[in-house]
Amino acid sequence: MKLRIQARAKINWTLDVVGTLPNGYHDLDMLMQSVTLCDQMTLEEAPECSLAVRLPHGGYVPADEKNLVLRAAKALQEATGETRGARMTLRKYIPVAAGMGGGSSDAAAALKGLNELWKLGLTDERLEQIGLTIGADVPFCIRGGLQRARGIGEQLTPLALGRPLYLVAFQPCRGLSTKEVFSALHEEGIRPEDRPDNDAAQRALACGDVRLLGKSMGNVLEPVSRRLRPQIDEAIRAIEATGAVGARMTGSGSAVFGVYMHAGQCKRATQILTQTYPTCRMMRTAECGIVMEHEE
Repeated sequence: MKLRIQARAKINWTLDVVGTLPNGYHDLDMLMQSVTLCDQMTLEEAPECSLAVRLPHGGYVPADEKNLVLRAAKALQEATGETRGARMTLRKYIPVAAGMGGGSSDAAAALKGLNELWKLGLTDERLEQIGLTIGADVPFCIRGGLQRARGIGEQLTPLALGRPLYLVAFQPCRGLSTKEVFSALHEEGIRPEDRPDNDAAQRALACGDVRLLGKSMGNVLEPVSRRLRPQIDEAIRAIEATGAVGARMTGSGSAVFGVYMHAGQCKRATQILTQTYPTCRMMRTAECGIVMEHEE
C-alpha cells in the first residue's frame, strides 16, 4: 500500500500570551486556522523507517533524526511497540522557520499516515497525545480546521467558520527562532494595544464578517519580530497596500499573511505582490489539516 498525504500549513488569526504556566512555558490564547498551502508526503511499506526530503524551491531541511517526521515515526513505534518501517518522501512547499507549522504538519502527517499504513487503529486523540511529545503545534495540525488553542497550544476547541476566506502568505526574509522571539518578548513585555481581541475575531470568523476580523486580528509577538526582522514590517505594509482587510505575521514569524474580501481581490493582490515577493502564494482556509489518499 502507498499513501499520498497533504500536510497543510496553518496561520494564526490571533496570538496572545495571557500568563505563565506552572512548568514555565507561556500560557497562550490563539485562533489557529488550516490553509490550503501544503507539503506533500508519500509513505510506503518498508523494513525500516527512512526519509527523503525534496525542496522544489531550494533551501535546506535535514532528513535525519532532527526532522520531526522521523521523530514522529519513532515516537509512534515506541508508543505502540510497532517494529515495521516505512519509506517516506517529503516535498516541502511550506516555508521553513516561518510560523506556518510546516514541521509540525509534517509530523502530524507522519503520525496519521503511519497509523493507517501499519493499521494501528489509534484514535486522533491518541495521536494528538503522541504528537504533543514532538511539538506544541502537532495536535492542532492533526485536528486542523479552525481551533481556539490555549495552554501551549494543545488545549483545542473546534470552531465553525462562516465561509471560506482567501489569503496571501509568504516569507519575506530568513526565518526566526521561536525561542529567540519569546526571549525578546520576555525582556520587552507586551503593550495593551498589541493584544488581539480573540472573542471578537472568533465572532467574526463564525459569521464571515471579514472587516471585523481584520480589526480584531493581532499577534503579540509581531512587534518583537518586526524589530528583529524589519522586512516583516515592509511586507505587511505591502500587503495592506493591495487592499487586504487585515495583514499580520503568523506564529513567531517570519511569514506574513493578508486576508481579502473575496477571491478575485486576493488573486489580483497575489499578482502584484509576486513582483516583489516571488514566493507569495494565494490560498484559502481549509477544514482539515491532513488529507490522505490510498494507492494500492
